[in-house]
This record gives sequence, structure tokens and C-alpha cells, in this order.
Amino acid sequence: MGMGSAFADSKMDKVIDKAIGTKYVSGGISTNGFDCSGFTMYVFDKIGIDLPHQSGSQYQMGSAISRDEIRPGDLVFFNTTGKGVSHVGIYVGDGKFAHASSSRGVTISSLNDSYYVSRYVGAKRIMSTDAYQTLATDSEDNDNVQ
Repeated sequence: MGMGSAFADSKMDKVIDKAIGTKYVSGGISTNGFDCSGFTMYVFDKIGIDLPHQSGSQYQMGSAISRDEIRPGDLVFFNTTGKGVSHVGIYVGDGKFAHASSSRGVTISSLNDSYYVSRYVGAKRIMSTDAYQTLATDSEDNDNVQ
């Protein structure tokens, strides 16, 4: 099983897939155009979680996660301006994250890309483990968890 497989075909994955390729628009919060925090806000809104529209404000939420504990659905934050948190994306597994890039629009990039490695600030878990498991599993109820 690959790292991202628990999340494959999840509700969040489907929302992200549909948004890929959406153009970058400063302040944008819809599939007509997104900025980075507008994109994460949109995706989380679709799964019933409210995020503020500002990467720095999103960074105040959730619990901090070390780099080796990141799982799909966690938010990853970057300092792209030299002035603190200025960019945010959603980890999707396999070392990659989905984000609204100012140059390419909504795209998938690698956390190991040297540009992002040098600007990485940290990750935050917004979803509880229960919410995550609800999203990550399919509709059938699995009560006999060992």
C-alpha cells in the first residue's frame, strides 16, 4: 500500500482533483480562481471545516505536526516572502502537496523541491483523527476495528 492510498478516492481528493488547473487570482476563493489560502479554505469548506482566508491565520489553527508525521489532509506552510508564513498547501501523500501557485494556478508540487524545502515552515493538522478516518474510508461502516 502506498503512502497516499488511505486517502485515495476520498472526498478531499475528489475536491482537489476537480480544482487542479484553476488559475491563480489574488483573493480568489472559488473555482473561477484561487489564491493559496482561498484554495485551502475552499477544499476544507467542502468537507465541512471552516478555515480563515489568510495563510498566517490558518497557521494559528490545528496542532503542529513534525515533518515525518505529515499525512494527507494536513496543511503545509511556507515562508515565500521572508516575512513569515505566506503560502499554504494541502499535503496529499507521497511527499507531494496541492496548492494554488501564483505562477501555475492549482497544482501538485513536491515538498522535496528545493524551492519549498528552503521555505518550509511547518505543518498543521486541522482534522481530528476521527474526521480523517471518516474521510479516508469509504461509505461502509467498519465497526470491527481491532
